[in-house]
Amino acid sequence: MELYEVLAKRRTYRDYSDREVSDEILKRVIGAAFKAPTNDHLRQLEFIVVRGREHIAQTIAPLGKNMEAFKNLVFEADDTGDKEKMAMFADALPKQQKMLMESGLLIIPFFRQKQSPLLEPAEQSSLNYFASAWCALENMLLAATNEGLGSVFHIPVGDEVSEIKKITGAPEDYEFICLLTIGYPAENAVLPKQKEINIEDRIHENIW
Repeated sequence: MELYEVLAKRRTYRDYSDREVSDEILKRVIGAAFKAPTNDHLRQLEFIVVRGREHIAQTIAPLGKNMEAFKNLVFEADDTGDKEKMAMFADALPKQQKMLMESGLLIIPFFRQKQSPLLEPAEQSSLNYFASAWCALENMLLAATNEGLGSVFHIPVGDEVSEIKKITGAPEDYEFICLLTIGYPAENAVLPKQKEINIEDRIHENIW
């Protein structure tokens, strides 16, 4: 695809078919991460790939106890009256575990956190490694789209990071940014309505 076509087709899918993603495609998608800009020019990224619903279920077991509290928090905290946003949450929240297993492929992108603890940054630049990891993830999302795949990620809440790091045996000085799944979308996959943005309204010249 052309670049802007890929950007337009990059969408969040939460419903997957059981068609398997080949190792060749998987390597291309992960390889795209190493083309992203990176702090210190180090590209200290590592990836745990989990295949099979049984193995994925074991890996994401810590999500279960947090889901109900998370659902309540989202709906209690929202006071925007944004119907499109709430429609997205209504579809997304019940699928948080199901969507990670349906494709049969879970990717956990790790990065090395060399400075202060991730959640206790000394200054904004302390988040450089974290930011680099998200740049790498964006490359992966676009690469997956180019391969005809859908993607979705779950950002950990509560103690999910520490618990999943224990389950996977990840080193102490590595953190992960999300739980990512890529796969072939189901025929009846739900796609939330995209917001229409007037770009000119978002551009400020010289001052806000």
